[in-house]
Amino acid sequence: MMRIQKWNSKLKHYNVFRSSNSRYFSNSRSSDVFGPPPTSPQRRVVVTGLGMVSPLGTGVKASWEALIEGKCGVRALTADDLNMEGFENETLLGTLEQLPSQVVAAVPRGKNVGEFDEENWLHPKDKKYMARFISYALRASEEALRDAGWSPEDSEQKEKTGVAIGGGIGSISDILEAAKLISEQRVRRLSPFFIPRILINMAAGHVSIKYGFKGPNHAAATACATGAHSIGDAFRMIRSGDAEVMVAGGTESSTDALSIAGFCRARALSTKYNSSPQKASRPFDCNRDGFVIGEGAGIMVLEELEHAKQRRAKIYAEVRGYGMSGDAHHITQPQNDGHGAFLAMERALKQAGLFPDQVDYINAHATSTPLGDCVEAKAIKTLFTEHATSGNLALSSTKGATGHLLGAAGAVEAIFSVLALHHDIAPLTLNLEEPDPIFHDGFTPLKASRKMSIKSVLTNSFGFGGTNASLMFTSPL
Repeated sequence: MMRIQKWNSKLKHYNVFRSSNSRYFSNSRSSDVFGPPPTSPQRRVVVTGLGMVSPLGTGVKASWEALIEGKCGVRALTADDLNMEGFENETLLGTLEQLPSQVVAAVPRGKNVGEFDEENWLHPKDKKYMARFISYALRASEEALRDAGWSPEDSEQKEKTGVAIGGGIGSISDILEAAKLISEQRVRRLSPFFIPRILINMAAGHVSIKYGFKGPNHAAATACATGAHSIGDAFRMIRSGDAEVMVAGGTESSTDALSIAGFCRARALSTKYNSSPQKASRPFDCNRDGFVIGEGAGIMVLEELEHAKQRRAKIYAEVRGYGMSGDAHHITQPQNDGHGAFLAMERALKQAGLFPDQVDYINAHATSTPLGDCVEAKAIKTLFTEHATSGNLALSSTKGATGHLLGAAGAVEAIFSVLALHHDIAPLTLNLEEPDPIFHDGFTPLKASRKMSIKSVLTNSFGFGGTNASLMFTSPL
């Protein structure tokens, strides 16, 4: 009976809207000329919940405290990290030995505080159709929704809540296992859940299904810019009226044999610090030689401002700007002048209505690659000019502590940026011993976490294919 009453109420509102906009609903087909579509004012969007799984620990609190204290989530690569279930031990060890990069930023697993205990909250049968990148997203989403205090029971509220969670690669280890079955002519042993396990959009799908969220269901796949694009797209969905609340972020678990081998062949990973893993990820340092592959998930709850105020939600920050660009240059290398990064940052600032000298802190994409870090620094210096060299602009890359989380990186770093704003602490760049020559005067990344007044932050994410995204956050009202 209640359901019928709700539908009648919706129909009544629709008829009122139809009658007040009769020119849009005319039955006449005499003219092919349509009037302009209905317009709605752009709405303000805030962050009300945070959730994270990272190499520094499971949970936002554990990861943030470890980051600020200068701890590192990078360790030596082991045979277990390769995820080669079903392969003979000789093949497994042979693969491990052949990999030039022997370091990894894996999520710590176990039953201790801050460790990822999958068995504690995920039903055993769920593991059959959930790859690890999906379970990371579920864990981080659960924390973010609890932090936001958002657990709608009303069907209308669920219809106004959406999910935008992307990933860079999906489950490559499942593909490797399936290829083994084919090569052994055992294709009939392939799991019926193979496809649902590898599809990138299934992280968003599982979160939506678990909580009954029927708003927009979206999954970006833009390599290492995925997390930032997912949050930015969710921001636009709320701003344009497609949803009131969005669960948004990125997730990744590609610490497997084939992914590591592929990045090694592309000469993207660090190989110089195999004997001292915690020194391997060193953004902006002269002795950097490649990134450290990592895994994890970062999830934010974004909310329309008035909606958050009405329910008296805790507000961490306002999402003020979202800039995107394309290098249109090379499949893996950025332009030497950093113009693509420059455009993304400039567009985020423009949308936010801020001038460069109003930015207090930048969380750089800087992955610890020789070319990428230098190019980003050049773009920052070009856009922020005197503000950068004055020493008033704090700059760091948190990848020194976490490694590079690929599709989850932008979301995890967006959370770190919001926490920097929330706590008035700019986190350090770990392993920065000898800054790149591009840095001089006051323009130098932070070597230690700095307590300072932070009212606005910018975070960058760039991906293969020349895709760039920048997010701008400011202090809450």
